[in-house]
Amino acid sequence: MTASDTRRAIDAVWRIESARLIAGLARFLHDVGLAEEFAQDALVAALEQWPAEGIPRNPGAWLMTTAKRRAIDHLRRRERNARNLEELGRDLDSGGGAIAPDAAAGLDGEDIQDDILRLLFVACHPVLSADARVALTLRLLGGLTTEEIARAFLVPESTIAQRIVRAKRTLTTAGVPFAIPAEADRAERLSSVLGVIYLVFNEGYSATSGEHWTRPALCEDALRLGRMLAGLAPRDAEVHGLIALMEIQASRLRARISRSGEPVLLLDQNRAHWDQLLIRRGLAALDEAEALAQPRGPYTMQAAIAACHARARTSEETDWVRIAALYQGLALLTSSPVVELNRAVALSMAFGPAVGLELADTLVGEKALAGYHLLPSVRGDLLHRLGRFADARTEFERAAALTGNARERRLLLDRAAECGPAGDGERAAEEGGDVSSRSAPATIDAS
Repeated sequence: MTASDTRRAIDAVWRIESARLIAGLARFLHDVGLAEEFAQDALVAALEQWPAEGIPRNPGAWLMTTAKRRAIDHLRRRERNARNLEELGRDLDSGGGAIAPDAAAGLDGEDIQDDILRLLFVACHPVLSADARVALTLRLLGGLTTEEIARAFLVPESTIAQRIVRAKRTLTTAGVPFAIPAEADRAERLSSVLGVIYLVFNEGYSATSGEHWTRPALCEDALRLGRMLAGLAPRDAEVHGLIALMEIQASRLRARISRSGEPVLLLDQNRAHWDQLLIRRGLAALDEAEALAQPRGPYTMQAAIAACHARARTSEETDWVRIAALYQGLALLTSSPVVELNRAVALSMAFGPAVGLELADTLVGEKALAGYHLLPSVRGDLLHRLGRFADARTEFERAAALTGNARERRLLLDRAAECGPAGDGERAAEEGGDVSSRSAPATIDAS
């Protein structure tokens, strides 16, 4: 095996084992920052030793043993320091400084699944900002390097590094315990975990900035975290609902990009390119979610909407009336203007663009949608379908100015150019020209 082959193998092992490793160490040390430090020490040892000695038969166990020894050495040093300070009246042993008799066993315990769940709750703790939760989750549970996270979100590596350091410091300062929350707090905290995972997925599915329309690697990381969470919390309906939503949406990734890398919106996609395995897995997860809880929660409701698209063999067979009804139910659950915008799209597809535009127009003054490029994008599409080309062009240009994604900006400017000069466009509509658009607004590709 060449050095590069060994390095790739180490990277793969780390991506698989790092969460288990950090979680086990954090349970023992009660400090996520220290746990990651010793896990990284084990990774460095692997990079130094495996190229010469070969990859061990059980690489995960090798990493755990190496990290465990360093953690125990650290605690022994801390215990010695505690003894040296006894004359000062400091009893560090009572604070957990001494090594438990079964310290070695504690790191190999059978509670590793619970440890990973604890680590998820800690990384997604509400005391952290949303950006910090995402970065820390990808670092601790996704096994991504600081450089990989920075590249995924198109920010400087130093920014991500500072974000992670501050997050770990905040957790320590706030005294966040390495524990699964009490049952009374669990639903709210689990909601934060699900939100972080879906935020990661969405950034992969529709990149907010940069040259690429999608970043499939981020979708894969989110799916892996979601599947892990489903294994750890198998009786939670919304966990399965999120899995269903991500599996079904991920099934479209290959069809969302043209050969030249340009965006392909939902109604224009070649459904033969949708991944049927992911669809089957998503529908199975949706069945599981609906069997566990009724009425549906927000993620399960969104998964049901995605399933309507997945079950339609062609775009013409899509049950838009049902989708509009599901969005109405989702709006009642979330009170979200973004959901209302998606409902406007669904209504336009079910009952005509005038109906959709009536709802979309009510959202123009929403503070939450100020600067949200998909509002003028949707309005532009609806106005175009109504033959109001001058107004549509203005909305598409406004949307293009607001988006941070280069591919999406070009798409929107192309849509604006299609509207033509105002006079010609309005006259074409009056003369019965074709004012329909095959390209659906971007929002329904997130359904």
